[in-house]
Amino acid sequence: MKNILETERLILKEFTLNDTDFIIQLLNSDGWIRFIGDRNVKTHEQAIEYLGNGPMKSYAEKGFGLWLVEEKSSTSKIGMSGIIKREHLENPDIGFAFLTAFEGKGFGMEITAAILRYAKEKLNLPVLSAITLPDNEKSIRLLEKNGMHFIKKISSPGGNEELLLYSE
Repeated sequence: MKNILETERLILKEFTLNDTDFIIQLLNSDGWIRFIGDRNVKTHEQAIEYLGNGPMKSYAEKGFGLWLVEEKSSTSKIGMSGIIKREHLENPDIGFAFLTAFEGKGFGMEITAAILRYAKEKLNLPVLSAITLPDNEKSIRLLEKNGMHFIKKISSPGGNEELLLYSE
């Protein structure tokens, strides 16, 4: 398991196939379902497929992806954050999600700031974007506090949702 970066309270590391129980828990949490959407990852096999075709494939192909967020003091797996390159967006975008019990503690702010620095300093990505649903006020505040600005409204790839596009 490769560590990507550390902050004062958090460790960001690559997911492995040993993280399937956590993936099932996170992807079926209320916040994930409401603001990201149901990915239909309910079983160990589906979690292996999600990790293999998502984060782990991105690490191999792009050198970045969605990473596991772990709290240093407890070594608890608390969320996911990282960089995704979506075909429908010009720039790579930053994403984050945390288990409900770890929301509102500043972890999202801390890891997002660190990833933005990492993207510029280590990955040489000059600009990151972010997308969010218009009613996801917590994410909007977090993005704005990290220096991102609303650019425009866009449609999701399926065209069934309106999203807000933010960029640095």
